Amino acid sequence: MSVRTQVLGLVDVMMRVPPIMVIDEILKISMGLPTRLYPDKSADDTATAGAADQAQTGSETDTFSSIKAFFGMASAEETAAAAASAISNAANSAINSSQQMIERTIENASKTAHENGMLSSNFNTLMDELAQDTMLADILNTTTVKFVICVLGFLCALCIFMLWTRHLVMVYMFLSSLGLTFLSYWSNVSALALMQGSPSILEDLVSMNTTRLLDSGGVIMSLAPHLMAQWLMGMLFAYIHLGPRFTLLQRFMPIIFTSPILIAMLPLPPHIIEKLPIVAGLTPIILTKITLMHSAMEAARTVYNGYQYAMNFVSNFGLSALIENEWQRLNVPNVLRLFWTIRIMQGAYTILTVETDARLPLFPAVEKLLVDGCDTLTSVLGMTGVISIICHYIGRSFQWYLLTYDNDEEKSLGTVSAVLFYILALQTGLTSLAPDKRFVRLCRNLCLLVTALMHFLHNIVSPILMSLSAARNPSRKRHARALSVCAFLICMPILLLHYLWSNHTPSTWLLAVTAFSVEVIVKVLVSLATYTLFLLDARRQFFWEKLDDYLYYVRAFGNSVEFCFGILLFINGAWILVFESAQNATGGAIRAIMMCIHAYFNIWCEARAGWSVFMKRRSAVHKISALPEATPAQLQAFDDVCAICYQEMYSAKITRCRHFFHGVCLRKWLYVQDRCPLCHEIMMYTDKAEDNVQNDDAAPAAQAEQPLRIYPRDDGSTRPSPERTAAAVVAAAAATEQPSTTTAAVSETLLLDNPFIGLASEPSIEQVRASTSNSSGSSTSYMSASGQPKPSTATSAAAVATAAASNTTHIFRLSQEQE
Repeated sequence: MSVRTQVLGLVDVMMRVPPIMVIDEILKISMGLPTRLYPDKSADDTATAGAADQAQTGSETDTFSSIKAFFGMASAEETAAAAASAISNAANSAINSSQQMIERTIENASKTAHENGMLSSNFNTLMDELAQDTMLADILNTTTVKFVICVLGFLCALCIFMLWTRHLVMVYMFLSSLGLTFLSYWSNVSALALMQGSPSILEDLVSMNTTRLLDSGGVIMSLAPHLMAQWLMGMLFAYIHLGPRFTLLQRFMPIIFTSPILIAMLPLPPHIIEKLPIVAGLTPIILTKITLMHSAMEAARTVYNGYQYAMNFVSNFGLSALIENEWQRLNVPNVLRLFWTIRIMQGAYTILTVETDARLPLFPAVEKLLVDGCDTLTSVLGMTGVISIICHYIGRSFQWYLLTYDNDEEKSLGTVSAVLFYILALQTGLTSLAPDKRFVRLCRNLCLLVTALMHFLHNIVSPILMSLSAARNPSRKRHARALSVCAFLICMPILLLHYLWSNHTPSTWLLAVTAFSVEVIVKVLVSLATYTLFLLDARRQFFWEKLDDYLYYVRAFGNSVEFCFGILLFINGAWILVFESAQNATGGAIRAIMMCIHAYFNIWCEARAGWSVFMKRRSAVHKISALPEATPAQLQAFDDVCAICYQEMYSAKITRCRHFFHGVCLRKWLYVQDRCPLCHEIMMYTDKAEDNVQNDDAAPAAQAEQPLRIYPRDDGSTRPSPERTAAAVVAAAAATEQPSTTTAAVSETLLLDNPFIGLASEPSIEQVRASTSNSSGSSTSYMSASGQPKPSTATSAAAVATAAASNTTHIFRLSQEQE
């Protein structure tokens, strides 16, 4: 990305910050609505109105005193208490007067209607109750105009924020030209005020009175900045205004802006001089008004076109695609981060410039900045953006340390952390809490976020551990780094839990943090156990059939612990929802929704998936136990590798289709389907299949006890018949010895159907034995479909795979010519 593109992107982000600040200020005053809908009625029932005002004033004073003491600003306590008392008294007097007026009005109307017979006594009673309801009084006391203005301002700021960059520049040009007009008027008024009562400037210029003209404290030196500012503002207005651009008017615009100061030098009556700033401001005001009139229809058309574009986009690509597209176009995360940074800098400047006897210490100052940085929804969004970028770079740093550069978990770390923090802020009612409680709740939410961050870091390091162990990576540096991260993920939760349990009393929040932390430790231990098992397997010279069982037990333990903690967290959340979220309706609703999501995905789906895996494994174990075990003689006669894992077989299971596989490999395959991975026949023994085999011609038992040796035809002219079917799928490697007549019959059938035997007529078993006895090797020789022999050893995985596939998937039949 070029520097120009980066600069333009930064400018676009900066232009979208002011609308967010306007929205934030509107939310600070709660859209003009009263922030207290249920006033305390105990004071009105026990004392007079004056006593109630005094009690409420005292409570306000106590509240401000506690806040000041909490933030270390006790020196300003008296001033804040006095201001709060004055505001409280004024508000209470206004509320009481309006409430009394409403009560009198409702009471008079009710009496009149009841006397005239228009209302029943029940309705009259209802009106009397409404007259005594202070909630209704507070609502009716709300300034309707203020609420309407806040709503319009909110919508306008939101529309401006979502404009395209070209329209956004036009809006800022219009607002800048309007601001220059009022700034010019204020500067002219200030300059004319300096000229009142001073000697005539025109006489000094004519008489060349250099003493007063060059006096540093004189009028001329005081007016010089105003003249320069008016000239610059005139030139800037002529450049940026969107009204009609007449050439003569554009050239005279700086003179128009400076004309009140220049004309005021003449000996004119004071009442004329006072009107000069208004006359000079008429020209830019008229141009701005013309711009507004011409742009009103254009603005409405732009909003309508934007609405049509959004609807078409939703109909074609969906709502989620529209949100994602607009999120990227508006660059929302960077806008929110810049907004929150500016707000924090503004708060820090206020703290540094406050006139107090003692400076505010660092820690209380940070507390105050954090509390002020999450008092509205927009400020919480800004803090969320900052936390997102921090978590993103934490993930990047761990990724750099682990020497890995492509991890999807790290890419989503910032986004997931931001969503988690904002949901926690909403469901805990962070913005509606008092400042001291808000800081405590913010710290607790950050603790939960830290534990979630450790889960994400484990998701980054766990695949790296598995790849290092499974790939037999000899780099000790990578192993050491991955293990050091695992050690950090074990020690960090332990230290956090020790600190929290030492300094806090048991609570639902502490229970949730503990559950998350212990879950991280268990997950890391499971990853380390799996890593150790893979390393041990890599150092073994033979195939470790029990490895899959050990891995299953370790992972089942970890998943069971996670499932138990999921149930515990659900119960904990239900307790919070029922007993601790009564005063926060919005947070309670969000918590209920999150609990439903947690119950479905983390409890129900996990339990169903775990039970499904358990049942599949159990069924596979039962099916594997029903298959016969290969004897050492059969394995020696087979002399091949497992067609699933391409590893040498020191023990194997024999399927109904006479294929040899590792028992553990076959069990994994049975998780997917019951058909052979080579010939796609049913692998399990059934009564029907056994009856069909027994009906075939059986060979003598003595012949069946000998292993079969199948050799290719010497001339190589005979090829398999194209009339092969799936029912006749066999493997040359399946010709092994079996101590039963059924197997002998099948072996004889396979032998007679093979066209690759180097005999002119059908050979007998004795001839095959004779050929076998004269063979040079002790192992079985096979021929692949390509006519190339199988390698003598299983050292090459590719050669073994080719040989295993060719020796077990092709169908051999006796052609009509040979018959």
